[in-house]
Order: sequence, then C-alpha cells, then structure tokens
Amino acid sequence: MPLDEALKHLVDRAVPLADDETVILDEALGRVLAQPVAATINVPAWDNSAMDGYAVRHQDINDLDELPVVQRIPAGTNGQPLIPGTAARIFTGAPVPEGADTVIMQEMIIREGEMIRVNADINAGSNIRRAGEDIRSGDEIIGSGTRLHPQHIGLAASTGIDKLIVKRNLRVAFFTTGDELTMPGRALQDGKIYNSNRYLFKGLLQKMGCDVIDLGNVVDQYDATCDALKTAAAKADLILSSGGVSVGEEDYVKKALEDMGSLDLWKIAVRPGKPLAFGNVNGVPFIGVPGNPVSLFVTFSIFVRPFILRSMGVSDVSPVEYKVAAGFDWERPDKRAEYMRARLVTNDDGQMVVNVYPSRSSGVLSSVTWADGMVVINPEQRLTKGDSVRYIPFSSLY
Repeated sequence: MPLDEALKHLVDRAVPLADDETVILDEALGRVLAQPVAATINVPAWDNSAMDGYAVRHQDINDLDELPVVQRIPAGTNGQPLIPGTAARIFTGAPVPEGADTVIMQEMIIREGEMIRVNADINAGSNIRRAGEDIRSGDEIIGSGTRLHPQHIGLAASTGIDKLIVKRNLRVAFFTTGDELTMPGRALQDGKIYNSNRYLFKGLLQKMGCDVIDLGNVVDQYDATCDALKTAAAKADLILSSGGVSVGEEDYVKKALEDMGSLDLWKIAVRPGKPLAFGNVNGVPFIGVPGNPVSLFVTFSIFVRPFILRSMGVSDVSPVEYKVAAGFDWERPDKRAEYMRARLVTNDDGQMVVNVYPSRSSGVLSSVTWADGMVVINPEQRLTKGDSVRYIPFSSLY
C-alpha cells in the first residue's frame, strides 16, 4: 500500500479518548487539552511602562523646557494621578499613572537633581503597553486538542488560570519478540543480540507522555504470542509489538493477530519498514512494527506517532518539515518512499544543506544517533546536490 494511503488509513481509525481529567499547571506539560481555554482577564491588565524612564504628558514636553520629578513608581505599585507639568520616575512593568500618556526612555533624558530635560524627539504614546494589548478577557487563548508545551502553560498562568482540563494519558502496552534477544547486563551467548528495541520502544512512548505497560520480550512461539496479545488487550488502549510481522516460519505475530482479531493493513511501500501490521485484538487497536531497530524508529515516527497523537485528541498530527538543499547525490531510487537518516550541515559556500547517512541498512542504529532528522525521498526519485528535499527534524516528532 502506498505510504500516504496507509498513513491515512491508520489515522482515520484512531479514536480519541473520551476521558478527561483536571490537572494543576505543574502536571500539565505534554498533556492534551480537552477543552479550550479562555482568558479571564486582560493581559496586560492595565496600561504599563515598557521601559525604565519617565511618565509625562506629551503636551508638557512640547510646552516646557524642563519638568520636576514628583513621584517614583516601581513595578508592583500604583502611582498618584500625574499633575500637569510634572514627571513621574517609572520602571518597566509599572502602571502608567492617570494623566500620563507617554513614557520617555531614561537614555533620552538629562536629569539634574529633581528636574529633567528631554534631549530627543518623542512621539505621543511611546513606550506604553496598553491594557489588553496581548490578550482580551474572554479570548480563546489555547484551543482544544493542543498538546501542551511550556509556552502554553505559561500563557494560561499569565491569565491567572491554575488548572486545565486534559485528556487522560493513553495506556500503551508493548512487547518485543525474538528468541535471539538478550537483556543488557547479561552475558551474550553465541547467536544472541542485546534487546535494544525494548528500550527504544519504551523511550519513544515515554517521550510522548503515554502510560507505558512493558510486557517484556515474547519468545517465538504461537501460544506465547497469543498470550501476550490477550494480556495487552485487557490492559491497554493500544498494543504495540516489534518483530514477528514478516512471513518467516518463526514470525507469529501476524498469524496470532489474524486468529485472535483482525488484520487490516500489512505491507507498506516504505523503506525501511515494509512489514507493518495494523489491526485489533478484542477491539483494542494493534500496530506491529518490524524488528530491525532503525525500521522500528522510522515506522514509529511515521505511523505510530500520529496514531497515538490522534488517539490522545491532538488535532494536527503532521510533523513539521522543511525544504532544504540536498548536500548529496541520490542515484539509487527505490520503488518505495525512503526515509534516510539525515543531518543538517553548512557546506563550503556557507549554505545550509542536508546530508544523509551512507548506509541504508535498517540494522544500523548508530545512524539514528548520528542524525538530527530524516530526509524523505519519493519513490523512483533521483537527486543531485542542490536539489530541494523534504527534511523532518527529530525535534518536531516528539
């Protein structure tokens, strides 16, 4: 199945969680907003000074050579109404006193004792932040379905809101498969490899804010695979596995899924990661990704991530991508869309370009730590240096 068709198939079948909960701001980071947030006050709440300087009536600095400074207004205090023909020493963030219409930066003032003279042309209304200039009371400031970043939480706090209604965390059960897998810290016997997928899977899920149910490694046996799927379906909103989804004699996940539930999607025209299974077990959605670690990382990023986000109630699940000049030639087109591990660099001409890792192998996990993103190469596409390519930074994925 073409990549775009497969991705739409998955995301369209992700059902957003119905359960909401209220959390304090300290616990809201990474959560998905269930209800829009409206401001309860104006921000700023009153006209305030944008600079350290002097609050005056603009007419006075045109009519008078100098003005006496008759009050001092630090941030957090209210001054007295400004007497015509006088000035108030004022600091950044302090309320502009009634009667003043302009703040003069202190660098534009000559002060002698308690008298000031202006040594520059000043426009009326300068250096004043107006009430409601940022936010008006009643405005929607954060939309439903937003995944909350520090700036969203800060914005809510700026209007006095201390609690937010969010979707509950998605419960995701996962397991790895393979008789060849050994846990790190144990002696490695002949024919065995260390289970990097378990930690890669868990880290990706934790980074996305899921409640993770780690079912460990499942041996290559049909009954054991069925038991793992049954346990996962009883505990989770989503089941994930790595390995066992191809057509080998020791690949049991696909068969168990077909026997216990349904298989709606299997082979995808993507490299790495063609064997990707999607279906359900007892009504719980299941996604099985390939066992090679790079394939796991890529297919998680392309398919699993947007499915999780949509299930969490996020409206826009597309990653940010940029058009960047290729710093490489690509003369080995594939019939499938290819996601090459890539890194932004500055070439000898001072231009920002993107290079790709030299190996296309789905087993070279070091290519992912070398990279800072992925380049998307379309089916049958050839490239020469300088051509425009799609670049997805890892920072936009999680």
